[in-house]
Amino acid sequence: MITPAVSPRIVIRDLVSLDDLRQLQRVEREVWEIGDEDSLPMTLAIALQAAGSIFVGAFDRDKLVGFAFGMFGREHGQITIHSHMLAVLEPYRQHDLGLKLKQAQRERALALGIREMTWTYDPLQSRNAHLNFAKLGVVSDTYKIDFYGPETSSVLHRNRTDRLWVRWLLDSQRTRDRATGKDGRAETLDALRLLAPLVSFNGDGRPARADLGESLARQRVSIEIPGEILEVERADMGLAREWREATQWAFAEALATGFYVVEFCRSIRGQQGPGAYLLEKGSVGEVVGA
Repeated sequence: MITPAVSPRIVIRDLVSLDDLRQLQRVEREVWEIGDEDSLPMTLAIALQAAGSIFVGAFDRDKLVGFAFGMFGREHGQITIHSHMLAVLEPYRQHDLGLKLKQAQRERALALGIREMTWTYDPLQSRNAHLNFAKLGVVSDTYKIDFYGPETSSVLHRNRTDRLWVRWLLDSQRTRDRATGKDGRAETLDALRLLAPLVSFNGDGRPARADLGESLARQRVSIEIPGEILEVERADMGLAREWREATQWAFAEALATGFYVVEFCRSIRGQQGPGAYLLEKGSVGEVVGA
């Protein structure tokens, strides 16, 4: 199966050969700067591909420059796809390949009769948050503390490995609207400008925590994060860990009280910089228009 090209030379297609899977290992190691002990073993990749897992790649001629890999899972009594990895080489990120690869995964999952896909990502990564919530329309009601352990061999995993577990309802109205550009986010984003955040920036760039009881008594709450957490980590790992601890507290407390993460915006109060999540009380079905 081939998805139409996203540039004159880049084509998205299934990974079908042993060479394709070897190139996946190369891209994985380059993107995450990860050691052998944490990379996907070739024998496991071969077995997963043979068992029907979804491997899609973005190819510049014969060179793999990005991929998405998902395996079968089971949640809520239904078969799902869990998308374990998505990676794009840095020189190719201007082509919006992350979005195209996720759309290709969705296309293949729907063809298999699967209606939900899950994955995890670091909630402090604002670019991934924007892709997941703004462009794809995921929702989340689960926060995983140290999902891969306190750290891995990757330089991207030195500030713990907390993750949001997101749900992508593949045939929901919300997902269909995002795919066609009818996101309907204006009212939601306006709400972010009016909310008092559970975690916000104070005057010197550190996280400030609001009163928990007062915040969680509302129908909506927001959580702010740095615009570029990797830059914060390079400049001041202690500050980056303060943001991890504060946002871990905020997400864990809010989700335990019946909130869902429903949106993310990279600019708030009319300014680009810190991003903000919007959390609402309610059910996933109400949020996604399933």
